Amino acid sequence: MTDADYLLITAHDCHLCAHARTVLASIALPVREYDVTSDEATALAARGVPLTMLPVLVQRERVLAYGRFSERRLRRDLGL
Repeated sequence: MTDADYLLITAHDCHLCAHARTVLASIALPVREYDVTSDEATALAARGVPLTMLPVLVQRERVLAYGRFSERRLRRDLGL
């Protein structure tokens, strides 16, 4: 996987977003981060990706995690 495969959609001053960054760093998952107001996030939402519960981790157009991220669950789901 490359960092282009994982997108993290966040919002400014979001404590759950800060937690998500910590979890993703602990599993060394490379992501590209976008603000929920960005063109990239708007395009995802237009394609049907739900962005109502931030943060949202997306692989292509599949939601992998949202809200309060669980390191254990992400490791299991990603086979890490």
